[in-house]
Amino acid sequence: MKRKVFKEEQIVRILREAEVGKVPQKDFCKKHGVSEQTFYRWKAKFGGMDVDEAKRLRHLESENARLKKMLAEKVLENDLLQVHATEHRDHRDRSIVITWIGAVIT
Repeated sequence: MKRKVFKEEQIVRILREAEVGKVPQKDFCKKHGVSEQTFYRWKAKFGGMDVDEAKRLRHLESENARLKKMLAEKVLENDLLQVHATEHRDHRDRSIVITWIGAVIT
């Protein structure tokens, strides 16, 4: 089946039509070109929503994904900085010990 992207308005309209209609579920899905699995997923996600609520949900999901990506990047950056700081501190500590040993020997 060819993949088709539906907008929130279309999904809500299809779900409302399914609630009102007396057509068997399989025939209804075939009429609109969606699989039964997709229909039930939409029903679980968008069932009982208005168009505005569905749009808001989609917007919040995309914003949430963007924020999660930003957080992951900052955590990675923080980890890299901590590793760099630890390595730098180890090198500095070694140079202090070497300098101290050199001072004791001379």
